[in-house]
Amino acid sequence: MKRLESLRGWFYERLGGEAIFAFIRKKKVPLHRYSAWYFFGGITLFLFCIQVATGILLLLYYRPTPEEAFDSVRYIMARVPFGWLVRSIHAWAANLMILFLLAHMFSVALLRAYRRPRELTWLSGVVLLVLVLTFGFSGYLLPWNTLAFFATTVGTNLIGQIPWVGHWLMVFLRGGQDVTGATLTRFFALHVALLPALATGFLLLHLFLVQIFGISLPPSIEAEWQAYAERRKEIAFFPDFMVRELMAWYVALGLLGTLAAFRPWGLGTRADPFAPAPAGIRPEWYFMFVFQTLKMLPAYIGPMTGEAVGVMAFGLAGLLWALLPFFDRQSRGRRARWITGGIVFALGYIIAMTLYGYLGAR
Repeated sequence: MKRLESLRGWFYERLGGEAIFAFIRKKKVPLHRYSAWYFFGGITLFLFCIQVATGILLLLYYRPTPEEAFDSVRYIMARVPFGWLVRSIHAWAANLMILFLLAHMFSVALLRAYRRPRELTWLSGVVLLVLVLTFGFSGYLLPWNTLAFFATTVGTNLIGQIPWVGHWLMVFLRGGQDVTGATLTRFFALHVALLPALATGFLLLHLFLVQIFGISLPPSIEAEWQAYAERRKEIAFFPDFMVRELMAWYVALGLLGTLAAFRPWGLGTRADPFAPAPAGIRPEWYFMFVFQTLKMLPAYIGPMTGEAVGVMAFGLAGLLWALLPFFDRQSRGRRARWITGGIVFALGYIIAMTLYGYLGAR
């Protein structure tokens, strides 16, 4: 026991344990009627950790070649003990991570937590959203099944519609003019090497900025706290808020386990590049609103194709979304109401077009 205490003291001294625990003891979390929204960021982080752990397990058996990719995934699901469960957890965790990340970002936007001095925190979160969506797009092809093959073909065709650099990007991602084994190799490299490194770096930056600037208060809560000091309530980050966060993780884990066990992720059929595309090819749900919008546009809008105009419009919308903190410089007023209305419209549009893509456009 003395040796264990001595070892703990050795690490405590050399890792700056006193400064770390002093910071943790001092850190407070605001407690108000919107505090539940704070859990979404932590749940997203938890699901990212699950993605990393299950992805490493899948890498032990996966082989990224057109000849072996499909069979290796089928081997994982059929022969490796609990391989079907690990793959199902990995796939469902990816979808839930994107869902909770979107919920976190829209809650931050609606609570206007991006305001000064948290502009860089918001921008790092936008970059993380792009990286996570790219994770989903690149990982979708790896099983090399029919649906993933043709969905990737459609997705890279849309990238090719970007003015000036689109064709170059499409060829770079595909490793040629068509989706082939070179595309699979490049997507595998993106999915397991480049994207994890970038995501980890920006995640650490995002967490660092959150620690520096703290948790933002919605403008209405700020006004109440300034007017009525007795309404100000805070709880200690550790252990009070951390226990609540762990319970939220536990609920997310229960949801993930239920989906993975009772709705195992399917494999489909092996991709055949020479076969015709099956009817009803569509992207994953988080790209559905883009896909459905582009499908509804006319073939040509002026001198440009409808798809090119649509891709440019979504690119401009994404840029405006990233620059949101620089447009919202005041806590109240007409501009703030217009920005809030725009955020609500964007959220409603995404939900409506996604539902229409699945239910109304059959």
